[in-house]
Amino acid sequence: MTVAAAGALAAQTAMQHSDRIPEFHLPNWTSAGLATIAGVASVIDGDTIEIHGQRIRFNGIDAPESQQLCKNASGADYPCGRRSAQALDTFLAASKPVQCTFVTWDRYHRFVGDCQRADGASVGAWMVEHGQAIDWPRYSHGAYAAQQGKAEAAKVGLWVGKFQAPWERRAGHGDNAQPAVSQPLGTISRQQVAQSYSCQPRRKCSQISSCDEAQWYLSNCPWGGKLDRDGDGQACETLC
Repeated sequence: MTVAAAGALAAQTAMQHSDRIPEFHLPNWTSAGLATIAGVASVIDGDTIEIHGQRIRFNGIDAPESQQLCKNASGADYPCGRRSAQALDTFLAASKPVQCTFVTWDRYHRFVGDCQRADGASVGAWMVEHGQAIDWPRYSHGAYAAQQGKAEAAKVGLWVGKFQAPWERRAGHGDNAQPAVSQPLGTISRQQVAQSYSCQPRRKCSQISSCDEAQWYLSNCPWGGKLDRDGDGQACETLC
């Protein structure tokens, strides 16, 4: 498959996770025409990691939000979002590095991909089979239904008690507009958050979520000057 053909295929599938199609510029094209990112991953939450400063959302699964609580077998609350992130961190640490193959960009400019450990184990399949995430049929089309059936039957992870589907919780908390910046397993600084920004794909003010993000693009990207139309040094003034 040529680069041009692969780009067309990516654009065709981009609406899976996006309300609008951003410009595509995919690094590290393989001979198969698919973009990949490989490296040691930092865990953001149970369905999102970061490699080389690029946020990556696992395709087809959804994990509890970082601050989400679920019910255990006794009916008591426990931090299922935190537990999911910790389980992912332990799983990824056992076989480094992680490699993710591009599927699409989502509306928050995250790389959505299918990820594997160095030993070939599927991250999404493991998370669902161990009850630390659930199959998201809207995007997976049931790809992880078998693993979810095993987890539910064994009553492991989330299935030990009761929980709200993460996508339902986000809708109920008004989180569809823009997710809050998730905390990795350790405390992160403002500078570390900025490292998740990237000059690709190119963005417009309507695609940027904060004043700090806009200023980062202005200072670091060759196209950033177009975000400061009046030349006063302030990018995307409606955000600031």
